[in-house]
Amino acid sequence: MNYVLALFLPPLSILLLGRVFLAIIVLLIWIPALIFSGGLTHPMFIALAWILIFQAREDRRAR
Repeated sequence: MNYVLALFLPPLSILLLGRVFLAIIVLLIWIPALIFSGGLTHPMFIALAWILIFQAREDRRAR
């Protein structure tokens, strides 16, 4: 579910992982990046969110 959310709203997906500070920074960079680049940088934020989701899942599995 979180992977699908990361496709459309990467900052919200990161926020749901519990990384509030990172989610705020990503939101502040993501909105202007969407406006000025026309969405060309959006895949970079999707990749960041997916990596963080994968890391969180691996951390839970290691416990």
